[in-house]
Amino acid sequence: MTKTKKIEIGVIGIGYWGKNILRNLYELGVVSKACDADLKTIEERKKEFPNLKYTENVDTILNDTEITAVAIATPSATHYQLVKKALNANKDVFVEKPLALTFAHGKELVDLAKKKNKLLMVGHILQYHPAVIKLKELIDCGELGKIQYIYSNRLNIGKLRVEENILWSFAPHDISIILMLIGSEPIRISCFGEGYLNKDIFDVTLTTLEFDNDIKSHIFVSWLHPFKEQKLVVVGSKAMAVFDDLTKEKLFVYPHKIEWTKGKIPVAHKAEYYCVEFAPKEPLKEEMKHFIECLLNRTPPKTNGEEGLAVLKVLEQAEKSLRTKGAIPTLSEKKYFVHPTALIDENVEIGEGTKIWHFSHILSGTKIGKNCVIGQNVMIGPDVKIGNKCKIQNNVSIYKAVTLEDEVFCGPSCVFTNVYNPRAFVERKDEFLPTLVKRGASIGANATIVCGNTIGQYAFVGAGAVVKKDVPDYALVVGVPARQIGWVCKCGVPLKKFDKNHNTTCENCGSKYSLKKKTLVIVKETL
Repeated sequence: MTKTKKIEIGVIGIGYWGKNILRNLYELGVVSKACDADLKTIEERKKEFPNLKYTENVDTILNDTEITAVAIATPSATHYQLVKKALNANKDVFVEKPLALTFAHGKELVDLAKKKNKLLMVGHILQYHPAVIKLKELIDCGELGKIQYIYSNRLNIGKLRVEENILWSFAPHDISIILMLIGSEPIRISCFGEGYLNKDIFDVTLTTLEFDNDIKSHIFVSWLHPFKEQKLVVVGSKAMAVFDDLTKEKLFVYPHKIEWTKGKIPVAHKAEYYCVEFAPKEPLKEEMKHFIECLLNRTPPKTNGEEGLAVLKVLEQAEKSLRTKGAIPTLSEKKYFVHPTALIDENVEIGEGTKIWHFSHILSGTKIGKNCVIGQNVMIGPDVKIGNKCKIQNNVSIYKAVTLEDEVFCGPSCVFTNVYNPRAFVERKDEFLPTLVKRGASIGANATIVCGNTIGQYAFVGAGAVVKKDVPDYALVVGVPARQIGWVCKCGVPLKKFDKNHNTTCENCGSKYSLKKKTLVIVKETL
């Protein structure tokens, strides 16, 4: 890449890592001026790059109208102020990780870059490593199967820091890779660690990330380790991949297989690993080339401010967990989970522990209790009340005037109505008939509940049934129209063998019932 008049980058911070950024930008022909607060560092760089201009004053860089962008490689604690100052000076910015030391500061920088129409790129270098790019390709093409688990070790005995702990120093690289490989953000984070050299500065941390697609990962970082290790392992259902940055080949695939015997015992069948080929390129050079291309084309960087903010969110939550000895915070103040594709209207109440999955829509005025599971493509509302611990499977619509009490199960594609005699051309919103599904009742897949009826507690509506009248407590109904064919226990198992006194005992859980005047009454409950 040759020098172009359109691009002139100033480097701020040319010490420990900044010297490498300076070297690459120099080789790419886009840097003419560099800054560092340490005179000794400047003298060392002058020996390597004597034709560059140097300064101790950041403002000299930022006030230079010929410099259109800056690369910042200073200590993490200075990133927020320097990036903010550079953006306000109308410079595009590359900043080494992390973007800032708090999510709030990071968000402020991202918003400022948008306001100023400036590019903001974060130095998550491993996303530009050719082996990592190849690893992503292996995952996307399905060669590893369904991803189940990812773990990384970044260990060393070397440069020890006092301005930041090991979590902020080492873990951003691995967090960035894991988020990129999985393609989503974690829903839960826990972090453990200890400071041995300085009480308040953690030397060793272990961070666990949990994702909404049942993938888990952990990140082990330490600068108190007997040897250097930089390794990331991806475990898939078909094969396992290892990215080892300290080996010549870098990327390996282990096509191990797991076979289940007739006795349901897993047996591992090991296979020979093979090396994955990729074009050998220097990651930092590729990263700097990408920054320059983004500057020339005015396109968002791969590791832009939003990506840096996502990593910062994980770091901040991990730090909170670390400081509270492993407490597990969520990634927001909300104590429930909503998939990014779901739509939640205003004036909706959702209880703690509830999960709402892909493409579901919760309309205004709806109240959903605690620890519910709302499946894919579910519509609820408006003004519907759902109790605690309800499970609503895929493709269910629950309209206004329908109420579910606690622990109700709605099978896939079951149907509720709220108008008895609907016409497309007749407005009947004032004729909604209330439907009540009492505690613990189950409604089978594709069943239809005609409005104006009550499903009794722990009743069981069979799959495909059409309910046109009230269903008693514990009743088992099937067919079109639904008719009662028996009784079910609270545990969901049909009750059999009533004695001459109309008493029975559940063969599954041992609960005892008595049938009195066509009403089933529980006498002894074991659940």
